[in-house]
Amino acid sequence: MRDVVGLYLAPPANTAVFAVDEKPQIQALERTAPVLPMVPGTPERRSFDYVRHGTVDLFAALNTATGKVIGKLSAQHRAVDFRDFLDEIDRQTDPGLAVHVICDNLSAHKAPVVHKWLLAHPRFRLHFTPTYSSWINQVERWFAELERRCLERGVFCSLDELKTGLEEWIKTWNEQARPFKWTKTADQIIDRICRYCDRISGPGH
Repeated sequence: MRDVVGLYLAPPANTAVFAVDEKPQIQALERTAPVLPMVPGTPERRSFDYVRHGTVDLFAALNTATGKVIGKLSAQHRAVDFRDFLDEIDRQTDPGLAVHVICDNLSAHKAPVVHKWLLAHPRFRLHFTPTYSSWINQVERWFAELERRCLERGVFCSLDELKTGLEEWIKTWNEQARPFKWTKTADQIIDRICRYCDRISGPGH
């Protein structure tokens, strides 16, 4: 917790900090009728039936200083796909900067193929979020924006159409990107969790 929050609040000099995660199984859904918008007295309505044209996985790296996102689409999210995404981050980052990558502790992120890649790229360092604490990864906040503004009401008649939509949305985001502002210190977060655990650990629970 302190490691990750420290990168948000006081990143080391001459570094790029990326919050990285995958959004798997994004569905290309073609709804049988368009979504009907909310009007006074009537909630938003949408058809319950749809045709699914396949799925795609999205790797995303949010630069915590600028808010810009590096994205890469993949058919799967295996260790080799994560390694290839690290290659993409490496290509798009100033070679004079050290790179800190915040990610969850999924086994694919610790696989031998990833470890071998890290040994060959010493400027990269991985930082793992605590188990069951993916919410601390800022890219999750970006995924929420992607879901709300691109996918939730989107209609995609093919997998290629979905891929194009995702790529265009990332491009649009980067043209007006702003970083998310992190305000809580690690001590404040840990104290809040401890107080919550105290409340739910009594005999009434």
